[in-house]
Amino acid sequence: MDLQLQNKNALVCGSTQGIGKATAIALAKEGVNVTLVARNEEKLQSVLAEVREACQFERSREQCHGYLVADFTNPTALKEVLEKHGTKFHILINNTGGPAGGPAFNATLDEFERAFTMHLKCNHVLVQAVVPFMKEENYGRIINIISTSVKQPLDGLGVSNTIRGAVANWSKTLANELGEFGITVNNVLPGATATERLNEIINNKATKTGKSAEEVEQAMKNVIPAKRFAQPEETASAVTFLVSERASYINGINLPVDGGRTKSL
Repeated sequence: MDLQLQNKNALVCGSTQGIGKATAIALAKEGVNVTLVARNEEKLQSVLAEVREACQFERSREQCHGYLVADFTNPTALKEVLEKHGTKFHILINNTGGPAGGPAFNATLDEFERAFTMHLKCNHVLVQAVVPFMKEENYGRIINIISTSVKQPLDGLGVSNTIRGAVANWSKTLANELGEFGITVNNVLPGATATERLNEIINNKATKTGKSAEEVEQAMKNVIPAKRFAQPEETASAVTFLVSERASYINGINLPVDGGRTKSL
């Protein structure tokens, strides 16, 4: 299937590891010009080299890739980075590392504020920056990488459950507002995915329960119908389809990529 993504420009956040990195590479392989965004410049340079290598392997045409250094704890600084670089993007992938685990009741106000800033305020800064160009092009794809917790809250992730829900409702509202301009806004909800974030969750659970990391990992797999964790590339494939021309009438959805773990419809 030709996804008709050649010559599109994408801004991919949190792209130095995990799902963000896999998505950047997947898009580049489809002919997209990818701009990576993260706070660690050394890691950005390393991933940029991987993106370029993947393109050389897949395609002969010259593509233009780059990166932006930005810290998502500071929306004002992020806005300045975008204004300096320019915002001519057809595709925006909002993706930020999840908040620390723990019960919602025990969370401090600062923890909620930090998560709200990183996951909603910065997402909003990005959307406001890129939408004017998307309207000019009558084409835009905004994907928010969130969590299955927006459908079924996850134990021990109180702050994350709360903020992810806010982002999901913000996203649905934008989908309603922007659809007439050829812009779609969708959420991809990863389940347990083999990333550094998942390793942190497993180790934290092991520490709190006194079980081994292996026992915790197996228990997590047992509740997934697929009986395994996802690979980041599997989630990236879903994202790549949703940003394509082929998904032009898919708007305002929450798409779980979780091996069937989520119990709700």
